[in-house]
Amino acid sequence: MRIEIRDYREADLPEMIAIWNEVVEDGVAFPQEELLDEETGKAFFAGQTYNGVAVDEDSGRIYGLYILHPNNVGRCGHICNASFAVRSESRGLHIGEKLVLDCLAQGKIHGFQILQFNAVVASNVHARHLYERLGFVQLGTIPKGFRMKDGHYEDICPYYHVL
Repeated sequence: MRIEIRDYREADLPEMIAIWNEVVEDGVAFPQEELLDEETGKAFFAGQTYNGVAVDEDSGRIYGLYILHPNNVGRCGHICNASFAVRSESRGLHIGEKLVLDCLAQGKIHGFQILQFNAVVASNVHARHLYERLGFVQLGTIPKGFRMKDGHYEDICPYYHVL
């Protein structure tokens, strides 16, 4: 497998929507509860500043993606936010790391100065270890900031990285 991270294309949307929906359905990482369909997915991804996809250069299959967009407006518009999704069967292959590294570069290219994650679920230890290894700084902990799919609440940990 030779993974390339590149900008998404409209032909990628069905796989992107499926990967995104898998994470939403898991109910343990993304705040969204509504699944994307062809129409809402197209609009959702088109509305981002940048969408990166992890593509196997040999097969053309998409294994993961990220979205990049402003975290806020106006005087805080220099701070961006991102979300990452990797196919469940390909987790552990360091695709997430490639996506995060590309996102850091794209954030800077798009004129942002800081990448902030608002709500990393505390029990998402693999993501937290990756972010910390890549130089992200945890800002603290928000008790019971995320409602899990089963209804219980878990802490969230905001992170940031200067670009």
